[in-house]
Amino acid sequence: MKKKIIGALLSVAMVTSALVGCGSAAAPAAEAPAAEAPAETAEEAPAAEAEAPAEAPAAGGKVGVSMPTKDLQRWNQDGDNMKKQLEEAGYEVDLQYASNDIPTQVSQIENMISAGDKVLVIAPIEGDSLGTVLQQAKEAGVAVIAYDRLIMASDAVNYYATFDNKLVGTKQGQYIEEKLDLKNQKGPFNLEIFTGDPGDNNARFFYGGAMEVLQPYIDSGVLVVKSGQVEFDKVATPGWATEAAQSRMDAIISANYADGTKLDAVLCSNDSTALGAINSLQANYAGSHDNWPIVTGQDCDKPNVKLMLDNGKQSMSIFKDTRDLAAQTVKMVDAIMKGGEAPVNDTESYDNGVIKVPSYLCEPVFADADNYKTLLIDSGYYTEDDLK
Repeated sequence: MKKKIIGALLSVAMVTSALVGCGSAAAPAAEAPAAEAPAETAEEAPAAEAEAPAEAPAAGGKVGVSMPTKDLQRWNQDGDNMKKQLEEAGYEVDLQYASNDIPTQVSQIENMISAGDKVLVIAPIEGDSLGTVLQQAKEAGVAVIAYDRLIMASDAVNYYATFDNKLVGTKQGQYIEEKLDLKNQKGPFNLEIFTGDPGDNNARFFYGGAMEVLQPYIDSGVLVVKSGQVEFDKVATPGWATEAAQSRMDAIISANYADGTKLDAVLCSNDSTALGAINSLQANYAGSHDNWPIVTGQDCDKPNVKLMLDNGKQSMSIFKDTRDLAAQTVKMVDAIMKGGEAPVNDTESYDNGVIKVPSYLCEPVFADADNYKTLLIDSGYYTEDDLK
């Protein structure tokens, strides 16, 4: 990464959501529009261009964006938003999806380094799988921004752009706390827990935030986990896979709720695990129970929002407006490309086992059937037709 240049101006063209902002005091107080100066460079006379080596097709330089998969809706949105906003800021963008295959992601990143990309924005498939290729990036002077998922076990990570992942879990736990009125009720209420992939560092933050809220109620007996599966390693879902969550819920219902025992809440860390739990509940639970449990989620994927609107089969989902995260990441890229330091608002929370990675954390909010229209429709994130 280029050394800091004192007094460097940070500028970028970005659009932020009026509802879920990433802006903070960490960003400069005044910003000049990006892409104007690069545009002038692109319009230089042919004679001047002939006197110097050819510039990259986009005057701002080349940026590599590595996303883990196209199989989940949110990564498609992240990739599209990133590419659009980086191009608007004057950069050439190499966007690649790795089909959830680690060797593919490593190979794609190697190609980005060889192609002369100056900054890499990487959402890793597994947080600790990129050490060797990132060392290549460091030796080549390529800056690395971990995107949404922290890259572990490497000192070649310069920055981290994400949402406040612990707060995601906290809000999920608080939702269950409020809806079951745990502060005032003695219970017992039955709870089951589904979190994410054990190789995704975010999954531990989601779990930790939720359990800070819920664990005291488990300890006091107000909440009961009849399956006995509470520890992270027991409730993790490999690959965040819907099928894995559904299979595990099938087994939990068969062993603990087939006799008519009521299930009051299912803590699911994201929408793909929630979808698996709901599929199982519809097949194995709904026919013999009058109640439907509270089910949490995250990402506001279209099928899950539809389930929120379908008699509350999913109760809520954490909304992380990826347009805002993309906009903040563009700010960070722009600062690095101009020789400065990227804006951050957290320097202590995210330790990847080697270094504490300077981070920018955007704030998530929860969506449910009561506020989804304001958050998702009125903001332009979805259309009404998307949710029919």
